Amino acid sequence: MKVCIVGCGAIGSLFAAHLARLKDIEVWAYDLDARHVDAIRAGGLRLSGKSTVHSHPHATRNPADIPPCDFGIVATKSMHTRSAMEATAAVFRNGAVCSVQNGVGNEEVIAEFAPRVIRGTTFPAGHLVEPGHVEQDTGGKTWIGPFEPKPASMAEVEVLARRLTEAGMETLAMEDSRGAQWTKLIFNAATNPVGALTGLPHGVACDVPALRTVISALVAEGKAVAAALGIKLDSDPDELVDYAHKVAYLHKASMLQDALARRPTEVAALNGGIVAFGRETGVATPLHQAIWALVEGLEASWKRNEPGSETRK
Repeated sequence: MKVCIVGCGAIGSLFAAHLARLKDIEVWAYDLDARHVDAIRAGGLRLSGKSTVHSHPHATRNPADIPPCDFGIVATKSMHTRSAMEATAAVFRNGAVCSVQNGVGNEEVIAEFAPRVIRGTTFPAGHLVEPGHVEQDTGGKTWIGPFEPKPASMAEVEVLARRLTEAGMETLAMEDSRGAQWTKLIFNAATNPVGALTGLPHGVACDVPALRTVISALVAEGKAVAAALGIKLDSDPDELVDYAHKVAYLHKASMLQDALARRPTEVAALNGGIVAFGRETGVATPLHQAIWALVEGLEASWKRNEPGSETRK
């Protein structure tokens, strides 16, 4: 069995490192970060924190190096889904490709390039310590199921879930994984931008009463959209906010990490996704619209303040 991890940042590295522990799986990590790829080639991929793993997946920046694979796991940022799939499409001519990305809309893009698609949602999170070394900050399960418009078979979903679980990434195979996806979408869209805009880790932000009120209001809007779509959530996102406050108090969510590094964020796939489905279903989402605009404004400020940029008088 051959598996390619497309996008081997923090999340992709969790999947690559765990799967590479299994001797009968050939794991390929595809990423454009030359330092990370070179480090994995030289000394393997190391996880610390919630998981302690040191394994040796193949790593490359050149898609031509990768043999045809049975499965793909896409873990890029949502804004890179199309370019990543354009580059690796040949690898999955006869394979099934699973998204474990944030937000909504990624599976639709993957389906343009892959014959069969798996909808995935994962809660483990981490951050890059140095090239070749990722710290796993939080644990949790992964849920996968056929992507309805272009589905992989349940047999394929079950195989991937079983092998991931054997590797140490507990994964549940579901016939309908939309509930899990939307639970995480609402949780992320309510918490990540608050961290990015304030600079506060999750638990610290939740300790500010005014911010916790905003988070709950964002959750309520997201739940209303999910209900209008006929999606039964896997759990209550507001309860997940409280749970994360206990177990991930100082965790810096991916959007806060992006903001601190002044990288483009996934706000369009998170809050923008909820806004888009709200329009489709006739559900008002003014808070998500406002948060989306504020984060985009934050990103615009970085460009405006870059050395050499012109400042309008």
